[in-house]
Amino acid sequence: MIRLSVILSLLVVSFESSAQNAYLKLGYQALMDKDFKTAVRQLEKACVVDSNNTNALWMLGYSYFHSENYKKSIAAYSKVIAANSTDKAAYFFRSKAKSNMAHDAQMPSAEKEKCLLGSIADLTKAILIKPEDSFYQNRGINYKDYAALKLQHSPYDKLRAINALKAAIGDFEKVLANNPSRTDISSLLDISKEKLATLVGHH
Repeated sequence: MIRLSVILSLLVVSFESSAQNAYLKLGYQALMDKDFKTAVRQLEKACVVDSNNTNALWMLGYSYFHSENYKKSIAAYSKVIAANSTDKAAYFFRSKAKSNMAHDAQMPSAEKEKCLLGSIADLTKAILIKPEDSFYQNRGINYKDYAALKLQHSPYDKLRAINALKAAIGDFEKVLANNPSRTDISSLLDISKEKLATLVGHH
């Protein structure tokens, strides 16, 4: 996960004497204190005053995410991305919100698929802006989860599962190439290779 300090360094937050900036300042402080429920309340007010303030929207999306309100987080980050299509961290958090939604046990498999594919697409965009291990790692996990979905739920789709596992393996190998000591990634890679071997009949 991208660290909060890194995120806040991306924001150019200037506090002037206006109603919106009063809400923005309170929201920023609550976010810094990791009081995300309060941050949401204040930042929602800031966005009522000016719905196009990307700093307020960014922090609101982050606060929604950490309040587990993933739909609203996606909506906020979508507005940020509409204003700045090269904000890789906005793509990253929108992808995380989508993948978290896909793990809702109550969600129909068609909706889970839509969320996972959306998450993969967002991470692909983030990688095109600037490749980072966390993007490859999360995309690999999404591909692995997508493969599992294609094998568990109707319509069963072995070919898509195989392709997804191959993509997951590629992403995990990229992370390990940069950081060979990542045993967590080694485990995910081994699991994905094992599943792929089973599917293609080499097991």
